[in-house]
Amino acid sequence: MGILKNEYKSFLDDIEKNVKNKEDLAYVKGRFASFVDVILDQMDYIIDYKTEEMAKLEDTQNKINAKMNQMQQVIDNIEKDIYAEDGFDFEIVCPYCNYEFIIDVDENKTEIECPECQNIIELDWSGDVDSEEQEQGGCQGNCGGCHGCDEDDDM
Repeated sequence: MGILKNEYKSFLDDIEKNVKNKEDLAYVKGRFASFVDVILDQMDYIIDYKTEEMAKLEDTQNKINAKMNQMQQVIDNIEKDIYAEDGFDFEIVCPYCNYEFIIDVDENKTEIECPECQNIIELDWSGDVDSEEQEQGGCQGNCGGCHGCDEDDDM
């Protein structure tokens, strides 16, 4: 506003120098002051309006942030449900002694020792059937876990 005040004072000084009639000078000064008052009132109105709009925007942004926080909590809970911190458990049935035990899924492990009979069990995380099993016509029914072979024997 300092620039505006300086321009206002410069304008009035210029008018006083160039208008010699005192009545005309008073009239111009009064008229100009009225005009400046209207401009300042409009500026105040615009500032008030923009302040209200900013307050509304801030309120809306706060509501959006609150909703985003709620959504993030829901997403975090879903993530915890999907990716349990304890890892995934996998049930193993020892093909040597039929002992059932649970291990954490670790695709880097290729074999594990049976805690009951201490035999080494090969792990295949790919889910592909062994080529040896394919050559022999599938599962030979020597396991105690899937019980799928028992159904074929009954037929």
